[in-house]
Amino acid sequence: MSDPRMPGLSLAATAGKRTAVIAMAVEAERRGFTGVHCPSLGDAMGLCLSIAHATTTLHIATSIQPIYFQQPTQLAGQAAYLHEISGGRFQLGIGVSHAPVLDRMQVQRSTPLTDMRTYVAAMKAAVKGTGPLPPIVLATLRTKMLDLAMEVADGAVWANAACSAMPAQIATIADDRVANGFFIGNMIPTVIDNDHAAAAAVCRKTLTGYVSLPNYRNYWKAAGYEEEMTAIESALGRGDRDALPGLMSDAWLREVTLFGSVAQVRDGLEAWFDAGVSTPILVASSTTGGQAKAVAELFAAFE
Repeated sequence: MSDPRMPGLSLAATAGKRTAVIAMAVEAERRGFTGVHCPSLGDAMGLCLSIAHATTTLHIATSIQPIYFQQPTQLAGQAAYLHEISGGRFQLGIGVSHAPVLDRMQVQRSTPLTDMRTYVAAMKAAVKGTGPLPPIVLATLRTKMLDLAMEVADGAVWANAACSAMPAQIATIADDRVANGFFIGNMIPTVIDNDHAAAAAVCRKTLTGYVSLPNYRNYWKAAGYEEEMTAIESALGRGDRDALPGLMSDAWLREVTLFGSVAQVRDGLEAWFDAGVSTPILVASSTTGGQAKAVAELFAAFE
């Protein structure tokens, strides 16, 4: 029997527990996980730097670093530094974040596509001073951003994508790009618990914020879940956020998350590989604890 295909792992730099998170990354390397992907929560770049020093072979990435939080030349310098000291193991995942976050921060911006194109160009223009950049991966959801990733970047990473929708999008990526290592990843909320309902409830809680975002709802409508998303829009319109988890169908939840027993999660992971996602990235939560407990449960599932 061939070795099972291994996923990547999402690790956040949780305040007060950062040393423990680095130890988790070291253990992930030992266990053969394909990489650690760090969200912006708690300083993704800082966590990637610490992990680079603590490991030797592990792939390290931001997934993702928002582009509006710092100047492109500054991020280019940090990324080039990480690329060099990691021996080429670092990947810079960047994205435009979400409109409500940017509105709260009063960020002035144009369209996501225009701003992303401009930002990547500015980073690449800085290489004379920074040295070579790592591979750049764009946070992607819809076709236009994927097209831009194929044009200006080295890969694309989705978050909470629908498994059945992935093959059609991936089919638009040129074969030569895939053959030359174009990164195809997706961040997948994951909860392991034999109590199916409890695991599903945690996933629904995780996704409550995402179904509140119009761009995600439009994506999921296009993926075939218009009834669920329309009902959620109605609930949001009347200010009834408490209703949202009950409007997330099991069918939809199975499409965008992994939850249940070890066997169910492992089988679900294989479906993501079969859909063409070369690097499924598991974003672990637990029914009985925080990140440390969730990652321990994940490690046990892949022994």
